[in-house]
Amino acid sequence: MQIWPAIDLLGGKCVRLQQGDYNRETVFSGEPSRMAVQWFAAGAEFLHCVDLDGAKTGAIINEPAIRGIVAAAAGKPVQLGGGVRNEATIERLLGLGLSRLVVGTAALKDPVWFGSMCDRYRGHIVLGLDARDGMVATEGWLETSSTSAISLVQRIAEHTAQCVAVVYTDISRDGMLEGPNLAALEEVQRMSPFPVIASGGVTTLQDIRQLVGLGTTGAIIGRALYDGVLDLSEAISSAKS
Repeated sequence: MQIWPAIDLLGGKCVRLQQGDYNRETVFSGEPSRMAVQWFAAGAEFLHCVDLDGAKTGAIINEPAIRGIVAAAAGKPVQLGGGVRNEATIERLLGLGLSRLVVGTAALKDPVWFGSMCDRYRGHIVLGLDARDGMVATEGWLETSSTSAISLVQRIAEHTAQCVAVVYTDISRDGMLEGPNLAALEEVQRMSPFPVIASGGVTTLQDIRQLVGLGTTGAIIGRALYDGVLDLSEAISSAKS
C-alpha cells in the first residue's frame, strides 16, 4: 500500500485543519518545501498536497509553494488537489511538474467533463471524493451536496475508465486522530472500479494494517505525522508488510 504524506497549503504555509474547518488551523511550517524535503528524507515515495485557498476560491493561489515542493520532490510523484476546476488549470499545473491532480467540485458538477479530462490526460486525473455523512462536499468542504459518495463514483465510471484513482476522505475524521471510517471506505472500494486512497483519520500502525487488510491502494497521512503520533518510516514499513 502506498503512503502519501500530506502537505496542506494555506497562505503559502504548511497547515493542518480539523474536519476541514478553516477556523481550526494549525501552522506547522512557513516553508512547505522544507516539509517535503523532510518527508522524502524519511522514505516517502509519494506526496499529497492540497491548495486550501484554491479549494475555497476555485483558483490556484499557492503556486510558489507548489513549485518549491515539486523541486524538492526531484521527480518523485506529487499530487495536488484544491481549485482544479478547468482544463487551463490542469495544463498549467501539469506543466509545473505535478504528477497527478485531484478534482472534486468540478467532477460533481460536470461528470461528463471530468470523464473527458481523465481520457485526455491519462494517468494524471484523480477523483476527489470528500464525504460528510456519506454525501459529497464541495467548495473546499464549505458546501454539502445531495449526491452520495457512492453515486458519484458510479456516475464517473459511466463516463470514463481512465480515472487513475479515487481519494476518499471522511471529513468527520480529518485531522481528528480518531482512525479512518473503515466501514464507509470499504463500501466505496466495493463500488469503485478505480483504485481507492484513504484520507482522514489515519493515525496508528494498526490503522495502516487494517487498510492493508481491506486492500486499500494508498493512505494519505497528515496530522498524525505532524504531531509525532506516527513515524513515517514505520508507517511505510507497515504498509509494505
